[in-house]
Amino acid sequence: MSWFILVVAGLFEIGWAIGLKYTEGFTRLWPTVGTVLSMIISLGLLGVAMKSLPVGTAYAVWVGVGAVGTAVLGIILLDESAHFLRILSLGLIVAGIVGLKLATPA
Repeated sequence: MSWFILVVAGLFEIGWAIGLKYTEGFTRLWPTVGTVLSMIISLGLLGVAMKSLPVGTAYAVWVGVGAVGTAVLGIILLDESAHFLRILSLGLIVAGIVGLKLATPA
């Protein structure tokens, strides 16, 4: 269950990272509210997951899920580069996340 909670925390991290773009420097009310709520939920769930997962593993997976998801949504929503090396690098992050899962009991 901790791994599921950790992945959900990572999804909320994606939400606040993308949300930051839409707040326009925290000048737009509803995007700012959504972004702040996503931050709170993400950190709260990360804390819950860390009760039973090693801190280094949990943090690395949380950041990895957030980084990959944010980069993918940047490509889809914000017309960011989908260069081969960028996609390959994201794949390496995913491989690292999988490796951490396989190497961590719980």
